[in-house]
Formats: sequence, structure tokens, C-alpha cells
Amino acid sequence: MFSVPEQFSAATKANIDAQLALFSTLSGKAFESVEKLVELNLNAVKSTLEESAETTKQLLAAKDPQEFFTLTSSHTQPTAEKLLAYSRHLASIASNAQSEFTSAAETQIAENNRKVQALFEEVSKNAPAGSEQLVSFFKTAMNNASAGYEQLSQTTKQAVETMEANLNSTVTQISQATQQASKAAPRTSAKK
Repeated sequence: MFSVPEQFSAATKANIDAQLALFSTLSGKAFESVEKLVELNLNAVKSTLEESAETTKQLLAAKDPQEFFTLTSSHTQPTAEKLLAYSRHLASIASNAQSEFTSAAETQIAENNRKVQALFEEVSKNAPAGSEQLVSFFKTAMNNASAGYEQLSQTTKQAVETMEANLNSTVTQISQATQQASKAAPRTSAKK
């Protein structure tokens, strides 16, 4: 049977190893998310430059102000739709990264709690007589810490859900405003 210091030493080593594994996992997930973000931005810049060049050619070829305004308004809706698609893709990347981080952290916290509980149970079995109050105190502290982790996890999930809902609401409002503006633009151009 191991002595208490050896058990704590083994538990500490296991905890450090687990934290390193978690850090490695989170770093990998962060790197993947950054790669996706860079790819999204590069594609957006490339597409925007190509479309801007084509739009500029069309606008410079306009024969009169009416044609110029018609061309300008005809590009409003597709541009807004592309902006919305970009925003949705960006939100998706952020949401997926957050989900992966949360999942990895929750798994690690659950595993650490399990290990600490097992260590505590083993140590409390070998506790000297008269230390029942101390054992009870540590058990209560561990249960409180576990409840705190649960509350933090729930609060984080709620915050992310609220952020996603706000982003989706904003995207929807921008989409509606853009659609209304693009519908109004041809009428305005036609009146001139």
C-alpha cells in the first residue's frame, strides 16, 4: 500500500500530465480555428478584390448617371448577402471553437474531479482515528469546488448561447435592412 505522500505525489504528477494534455488539445483546437479564420479571410479578400475590379469596370462603362445608379443599386443586395454569409461563417468558426474548448475543459474537469475523489477516498480510508471532522471538511470543500465548476460551466454555456442568439439576431436585422434598402434603391433610381 502506498503512503499518503506517495499518493499525493502520484496525484500531482497525474494532474500535471492531464493539464499538459489539455493545454496541448486546446492549442491544437485554437490553431485549427485560426487556420479556418485565415482561410475565410483570404477567400473573402480575394473574392472582394475580384468583384470590386469587375464592378469598377462596369461603373466606368456606364453611359449616363441613370445607368450608373442602376448598376450601383444592383450590386447592393449581392454585396450584403456576401457580407451576411461571411458573418455567419465567422460565427460558425467561433461557435465551433468555443464548443470544442468547452468540451475539452469539461472532460478534463470531470476526470480531475474523479481522480481527486478517488485519491480522497483512499486517503480517508487510511486516516487516523479522530480525524473524521477534517475528512468531512475536505469532502465538503471538494463537493463545493465541484459545484463551482458545474456552475461556471453552465454560466459559460449560457453566455455563449446568448452571444450566438445576439449575433443571429443582428445578422437577421442587417439582412432585412439590406433587402429593404435594395428594394428601395431601384425605385429611387427610377424616379430620377
